[in-house]
Amino acid sequence: MAGVQRFEDLVAWQKAREFTKQVYTVTRHDIFARDYALCDQMRRTAVSVMANVAEGFGRNSPSEFHHFLLIAVGSCQELRSHLYIALDCDYVSETEFQVLMTKVVDLGRTLNALRMSVAKNRDKDTRKPRT
Repeated sequence: MAGVQRFEDLVAWQKAREFTKQVYTVTRHDIFARDYALCDQMRRTAVSVMANVAEGFGRNSPSEFHHFLLIAVGSCQELRSHLYIALDCDYVSETEFQVLMTKVVDLGRTLNALRMSVAKNRDKDTRKPRT
């Protein structure tokens, strides 16, 4: 993460942006869009992933960034659960489900890798002697 100046440069945020676009696309389908509650919740959750990565990055604190990344990872898990509902209600095909599930699992892994990197930096900061 060294040298990253903007949250837009983070691969995790880029993947979250792309996944959010896919969520909006799939939830526009007529049958899916009629389930306002699930459609809205999936969109909000996808947006939350992006927003938490950006907000945490902007806090300029490894501890706070780590906290916001934990929230983003949790939102990925929530999205995975919502995808099962969409599949079970026939809002998405098995193929769409597999594509989306693969993407959200990959996004979760990317977020976790970033979170672990931030945690290492956070732990280094807490071990530095204060002057």
